[in-house]
Amino acid sequence: MNATPAQAGAPRARRRWRRWLLVLLAAPVALVLLLWLVVWIALPPERMVPLVLAQLGESLNLEISAEGDPASHLGDRPAFVVRNVVAREPGATTPLLRVDRVLVALPWSTLRSLGDTLDLDHIELDAPVLDVPALLHWQASRPPGETRLPTLADGLRVRNGRVDGEGWRVESLALSVPRFDPAQPLRAQARGRYADDAMRVPFDLAATLVRPDSGRGFALAGRASLERDDWQLPAWITLSGALHWSDGLQLLPARLGAHARYVSGDTTLPFALGLHGPLRRHDDAWTVVPASLVVRGEGVVPTFDARGRVALGTRLVASLEGHIARWPADWPALPPPLGQSQAPLATTLSYRGASDLSDPLHLRVTRDDVRFDGRLRVPQISAWAAAARQDSPLPPLDGRLEAARIEIGGARLEGVVVEFEDDAPATGAPTP
Repeated sequence: MNATPAQAGAPRARRRWRRWLLVLLAAPVALVLLLWLVVWIALPPERMVPLVLAQLGESLNLEISAEGDPASHLGDRPAFVVRNVVAREPGATTPLLRVDRVLVALPWSTLRSLGDTLDLDHIELDAPVLDVPALLHWQASRPPGETRLPTLADGLRVRNGRVDGEGWRVESLALSVPRFDPAQPLRAQARGRYADDAMRVPFDLAATLVRPDSGRGFALAGRASLERDDWQLPAWITLSGALHWSDGLQLLPARLGAHARYVSGDTTLPFALGLHGPLRRHDDAWTVVPASLVVRGEGVVPTFDARGRVALGTRLVASLEGHIARWPADWPALPPPLGQSQAPLATTLSYRGASDLSDPLHLRVTRDDVRFDGRLRVPQISAWAAAARQDSPLPPLDGRLEAARIEIGGARLEGVVVEFEDDAPATGAPTP
């Protein structure tokens, strides 16, 4: 039996419907392919990269330029390589950032938005130079909430970087950040060397910043060593606090702990140290005012608790008042009744001089009715304490000891005054 016209048209209608369905399903794929083709033909790398940098700079209020022939790879994850990148505030003479080579990998969604979306995959920086004063000035000029930070799904890697501050710098910086999201905790590993006119501090540290967008909740741990020409202070340190950038670099408050060794020649003095207080960087110094300090050690290192102020820059300035819990075992033995007392020693020390403690330190120690006022130099005291056979039973110092009474060789002396001079244990005999 022959099919009716209606019956014959049904298969043709179904075939047309399937063709339209295939067209509709293929349209998105065709549009993506067309986009790739348009970007590749109309925006080759030498045109695409400046456009992306210009859009990114506009969103951050920065002038960003790049020299040289950029290379790019367009695939599942577009990647761009540019060289001699310079970023600065509009009209500024000092660049905020200079980089020899930058590799940026980003998703197609960011590329299509031309910088409106700052979602990136990965960034590599070779030999970047960051200027901290210019960074702080740019950040202070940004309206609250308008400084957008990109996300980095595959993190950041820095090789041979440098950070320039006012009177200080970080050299040979190697930095690894597995992932960056302004709203998520930031974890990083950093190696390099801090340097200023007074000292060098090589370091290898792990750091965490709980909220990168607000800067609060900062912590680091690892190895660092304070170094001068004639001494070193290698240490395992921890540092934590609330990080602030608005008025210079600040940790409010800072909590510093260190297990360290003072090493100079054949002298090695291990000790533990804790410091608490607001840490600020301004002018050419780091300051902790007010500062709470604790020192724990053995031998010649006393158990010391104090409060006061500390500043470290081209010079070290310290003013502390506290107490030594007990007379250290490796200090000269005190005659009775001084050595029999278990009372702590009220201690005041002040120092203003070179950061290696080579200048005189002023010291006042009081216990019961005994008081010592004097000056000493830490390197000479350390050498005296470390000597296998001490030439003198008393340390090298200048000062004056006053005591209501002491007992020597079975004799009791009252109203005792003893004066000391460096290289001479006592220039004046006890007088009644």
